[in-house]
Amino acid sequence: MTTTDVARIGASPLTSCPRSSVQRAAKRASYDRETAYKLIDRLKTAHLGFVEEGEPRIIPITAWRLGDDLFVHTLNGGRLSRRLESGALLCISFAVTNEWVMTKSAFNHSANYESLVLFGHAVPVTDDADFDAAFRAIINQIEPGRWEQVRSPNDKERKATALFRIPIEEGAFKSRTGGPNDDPEDLGLPVWHGTLPAGL
Repeated sequence: MTTTDVARIGASPLTSCPRSSVQRAAKRASYDRETAYKLIDRLKTAHLGFVEEGEPRIIPITAWRLGDDLFVHTLNGGRLSRRLESGALLCISFAVTNEWVMTKSAFNHSANYESLVLFGHAVPVTDDADFDAAFRAIINQIEPGRWEQVRSPNDKERKATALFRIPIEEGAFKSRTGGPNDDPEDLGLPVWHGTLPAGL
């Protein structure tokens, strides 16, 4: 299946199994694709996890979506491209902390966040039209119309770049929103509680 075949957004929810379903605070989970896709489109930065020589590896990487597929790219012929070409199972995560939740006890401090964990296998993109469609998507997502203004990739750049498609099929979104959850006996403590924007 090519990138041009999957311009639509799938209506079916993300699939899940014991490894991908949310167990703790399951009420905060969602398997809705639109919810998951909004986070991917907002962040475009993921952590890509895999096993190499029996050891775990996690690589921060630019990741973007076109239709129901995730795309990543790396140096052609490099260690990461060889791992992705192997078809090994991948775990891809996205996460952002939106607010810190400050409570009257140290134990109950928390965060308002959005997170997504996906599982899948990478497929090399070798067709020039599909290659261009994928990169057109991210460049125009960052700045609409920019692809039409810049020079297209040349043969040397294509050969240097390994592009991979990861079908978005299995995973779970999880989030927290709202204010502090203080214990009743702590409410009288003379300590401010509320939320603080993350990053300050």
